[in-house]
Amino acid sequence: GNRNQSDNRMKTRIAKFIADSGVASRRAAEDMIARGMVSVNGKTIDSPVCFVDASDIVEINGKPVAARIDTKLYAFNKPINTMTTAHDPAGRKTIYDCLPAEYRNLKYVGRLDYRTTGLLLLTNDGEFARKLTLPSSHIPRVYIATVNKIDTTALDRARRGITVDGISYRPMQIDIISQNELRVCVDEGKKNEVRIVLRACGCPVRKLHRISFGVVKLGNLSVGQIRELNQKTIDALLKTL
Repeated sequence: GNRNQSDNRMKTRIAKFIADSGVASRRAAEDMIARGMVSVNGKTIDSPVCFVDASDIVEINGKPVAARIDTKLYAFNKPINTMTTAHDPAGRKTIYDCLPAEYRNLKYVGRLDYRTTGLLLLTNDGEFARKLTLPSSHIPRVYIATVNKIDTTALDRARRGITVDGISYRPMQIDIISQNELRVCVDEGKKNEVRIVLRACGCPVRKLHRISFGVVKLGNLSVGQIRELNQKTIDALLKTL
């Protein structure tokens, strides 16, 4: 329906709005209201019987309270030769050039480099994106790496953890799929880590494709396509944080 959205947007009691935003408990919020600390759209309120929604400006002592975001998460199959950035100074194509307009305000969760393809998560929730990419979250990411040759002894170094150019990389789980394909699982998310470590092991990467990020699998999503993930998936990711 193209009815005006505000007709059907539910307003929330002010104390619940403040509690949902994570700033204070409902009881503490009611206490702040009684003490004249809360204003709505610039007017101080003195009663908890007040209803607001995300379009209202709620402030506590002049500091804005942001409405709780209804977190949405999407899987995107990143095409080759695209930058994971909103704007590339060198003018190269970005992931946002490949996305339909309605998804252009989404934030990416970590980055895949220019030539790496496959699963990239996108979300409307910046805090969620930040948590998912913290090295301390240790979320496993799985890649298929195509290499020219495989040196099994050298790969053992990567499996034990390796230092390259003064940067230490955690042990990687590496399985040989075929004579020039490896399945690599990392749980840290350092910049270009798969390419750097495999190159140091004498197996430079020709093609790199990410197939999973935590519980999210790329599956049969075609290149350049995006799909929304369900709440169950979001909850499962949150549980691992």
